[in-house]
Amino acid sequence: MKSIRINILGSVQGVGFRPFVYRLAHECSLNGWVQNTSQGVDLELEGAWDQLELFLCRITKEVPPHCVITHLTHVAIPIKSSKSFEILPSKSMGEQTAVVLPDIATCPQCLKEVFDQSDHRYLYPFTNCTHCGPRYSIIEALPYDRTNTSMKHFSMCLTCQREYDDPLNRRFHAQPNACPNCGPWVELQDDQGKMIANHQQAMEKTAALLKQGAIVAVKGLGGFHLMVDACNEEKVRILRNRKNRPHKPLAVMFPSIEAVESNCVVTPLERALLVSFQAPIVLLRKKEGASLALSVAPANPYVGALLPCMPLQHILLSLFNGPLIATSGNISDEPICIDNQEAFTRLFGIADYFLVHNRPIVRQVDDSFLQEVANQPYFLRRSRGFAPVPVTIKGSSGGTLAVGAHQKNTVALSLEQGAVISQHIGDLDTSESINVFKRTINSLRQIYSSPLKRVVCDMHPEYNSSRYAGELEIPTVLVQHHYAHVASCMAEHGIEDSLLGVCWDGTGYGQDNTIWGGEFIKFDGNNFSRVGHLRLFPLPGGEVAVREPRRSALGLLYMLSDGNLEPFADLDCIKSFSKNELEIVTRMMSQKINSPMTSSMGRFFDGVSSLIGLCHNTTFEGQAAMALEFESGKNVLQESYSYDIISHLNESNNLVVDWQNIVLAIIEDIRNSVKTSIIAAKFHRTLVKIIVDVAQRIGERQVVLTGGCFQNKLLVESAILSLGEKNFVPVWHQRVPTNDGGIALGQIWIASRR
Repeated sequence: MKSIRINILGSVQGVGFRPFVYRLAHECSLNGWVQNTSQGVDLELEGAWDQLELFLCRITKEVPPHCVITHLTHVAIPIKSSKSFEILPSKSMGEQTAVVLPDIATCPQCLKEVFDQSDHRYLYPFTNCTHCGPRYSIIEALPYDRTNTSMKHFSMCLTCQREYDDPLNRRFHAQPNACPNCGPWVELQDDQGKMIANHQQAMEKTAALLKQGAIVAVKGLGGFHLMVDACNEEKVRILRNRKNRPHKPLAVMFPSIEAVESNCVVTPLERALLVSFQAPIVLLRKKEGASLALSVAPANPYVGALLPCMPLQHILLSLFNGPLIATSGNISDEPICIDNQEAFTRLFGIADYFLVHNRPIVRQVDDSFLQEVANQPYFLRRSRGFAPVPVTIKGSSGGTLAVGAHQKNTVALSLEQGAVISQHIGDLDTSESINVFKRTINSLRQIYSSPLKRVVCDMHPEYNSSRYAGELEIPTVLVQHHYAHVASCMAEHGIEDSLLGVCWDGTGYGQDNTIWGGEFIKFDGNNFSRVGHLRLFPLPGGEVAVREPRRSALGLLYMLSDGNLEPFADLDCIKSFSKNELEIVTRMMSQKINSPMTSSMGRFFDGVSSLIGLCHNTTFEGQAAMALEFESGKNVLQESYSYDIISHLNESNNLVVDWQNIVLAIIEDIRNSVKTSIIAAKFHRTLVKIIVDVAQRIGERQVVLTGGCFQNKLLVESAILSLGEKNFVPVWHQRVPTNDGGIALGQIWIASRR
């Protein structure tokens, strides 16, 4: 007879791990106990040594779904002659480091019960078990017990309590466990807050209203969705007008994977992502003749598709029996609503009706958003289903807060050997988003009881995240924006040796006080340095140029002609300005008034998109670049434009990619009436050749592709292929977004090495 004590770390709380251990111990004829702690799970076992060995072998191979063991140690202890095996109450002591699970989509067993008329949970919208249901959106503190969640407001009935107490039941210690007799319920209310129906009738009435064309704000797992019939062109346009979202694509929730496949081209990987327990939005190519309204994604061959992730949505989509718009319940550029009263206030005038429930949502958790790139999942937004799963970072220690960037903000908190990355927060342009940013930081600190030793922020002094960092009165580490981009990709892949980072995005504050964005960054194993960049050009109007790609085009033309725009008067981008506007903008550049110089590849994309007449003004970020990508997809030619790469002696021999010949050749093609699809394809091909060319000059075998420009599927896949053909090792994002949603992780990684 032997006795051992086992310590287990990883995703081991809220996944049915303790009942699994309980059953396994009984099968191996072992006595002792198991217990949740603030760090993970502890257990003591005693019995025959061969059975202890069998237990240790099986525990790592037979773990429940969603459980991930990252660390397991065992030591011999004195025998205590235990008479049975039991599950002890959770212990809350020491540093809080247990992995908080993300919200998990409804499992097949619960879904079967929801639609089984003989089951007492028939059509119950909050059915869950240890294999599914809310986690991160309801947890308030560790360890993960019901008293530490927003379900503490609901006392379980006798039936639910028996399930909860039975180690052999899949609802054993399922913290959100509930049923129609004791759990949360739904209500349908009009826009004045008057109740129309509740419980099952509320869902039935909601489906009927949606069929009639109503816009309904539906409270889900991590916040509200605005829903309307996705096949009703008129109603989709009304939603767009009310939400002030004229062009940005809207996500569509389908009732089944078969419904998705009837409207979209779905690869095996995309199908796996859609039906996964994370249930994210997946960017899919629309089929010809799809039943969706054209206004779902105007001038866009793709649609963001998702499946229901909770019983309420399954029931609603089943009753409606068709696809529904499921866009975030907010006004453009504001955070998603989570509170009923907040939704009535902020969504008044947008939604006709509100389907609400009384299970409190502790924090906003938007839908995650992915696409397939090079046969791998590729994040555009990492949130529900994925956050706050930590990323391992060698050498990391607790106490560091990274506050991320200004756009697509996420924050991160360091733990021993890793970092917890928050859900998507969004752009920090409004007081509402800044409040959510601060609440997210406070809630992560509360969960992990983390005393802060230092804060890491972007170098840009005007970012609201950087301003917040300066208010904390603790040591502050400033990290250059594009270095953080490269570091985030290195962190998720565990890379520590030298490489070349190609970081292309919209804007980032540079070390020379210019706006960077078309950067080649070298990491030598210890430090980052800028070894190349796109030739600078002015952005007349600064931030205004981000919304008006025609201004970027003007900046390019201005540099070509030493300020004389007359030779380009025939171009559409020039014609888009009135005579007075053109004079003002030209004067701004000549007098260097609010016309910062930039190396931004994002603004270069904008300028080319405007030059060829695709997009002069935008209503959402990336619109001009997306138009250029989609236009390029219509042509498969391998032609490209000529370009120059020069060594800039004034910048420590940095390489400068001169775009002059590219732009001149594009203008020539325009005047020769070459198809825009050919111009766009040649432009993309040229950029890929530039990446390979610079990589050959720098000589690093590993090449990281990062930054918002690499959300462009055509660009990143072409670059991966071309680099591989030249015997480079391309590295791209697969666990965090390539856009600014990954910045916080990069900040943590850099801070951990200082």
